[in-house]
Amino acid sequence: MDQPQDARATLERLIADRGDNYADLSRLIGRNAAYIQQFIKRGTPRKLDEDDRRVLARYFGVSEDMLGGVASAAPAPVRGRGLPAVVSVPRLALGASAGGGTLDDDERAAGVMAFDARWLRHLGVRPQRVSIIRVDGESMAPTLSDGDDIMVDHDDDADRLRDGVYVLRLDGVLMVKRIAMGPLRGRFSVLSDNAHYPDWADIDPVLVDIVGRVVWTGRRLH
Repeated sequence: MDQPQDARATLERLIADRGDNYADLSRLIGRNAAYIQQFIKRGTPRKLDEDDRRVLARYFGVSEDMLGGVASAAPAPVRGRGLPAVVSVPRLALGASAGGGTLDDDERAAGVMAFDARWLRHLGVRPQRVSIIRVDGESMAPTLSDGDDIMVDHDDDADRLRDGVYVLRLDGVLMVKRIAMGPLRGRFSVLSDNAHYPDWADIDPVLVDIVGRVVWTGRRLH
């Protein structure tokens, strides 16, 4: 078996062992959703791009030569020893509106942001089920500002809905808003933290698609 075939078999095993899927791993490296599946099943591309291989190796905690890279004389990092494992989280090329609303028509990955795997576990999230989205607008100020990056936990969806800040789709528009449960049983309100923007009270849950709960935010200082 040649090296590219070894790399494909290894990657397929790593994905299965972690319970990941091809589409999430493709987005992790900023590729279209079918990229990893095509690499493993069809052999296209013949080998992984160097940057893609590096991100995947760090994500799975293995040496790059296992994924088709050149073997290094230096020992590979071991999980739990030395430097902490780093997980790459996809940064999506869209904005969750905190203003008038952004149409959700461009969900490709625009890059990745690296996080300490232990810190993500502390947050209580699965690395393969979070993404970074940009906030557009000021309706959630002062909690969130225009241009902030937010981490969205896609496991924390409608089945676990409670008071908090969520990314959601309402009338086909992607937005970030505060959700407040009740007072009518089975209904909730969609609120703006900025008093100059509107709220929607007693929303029927069937009208809203919950994308995920906001668990972290980062911003640039001006």
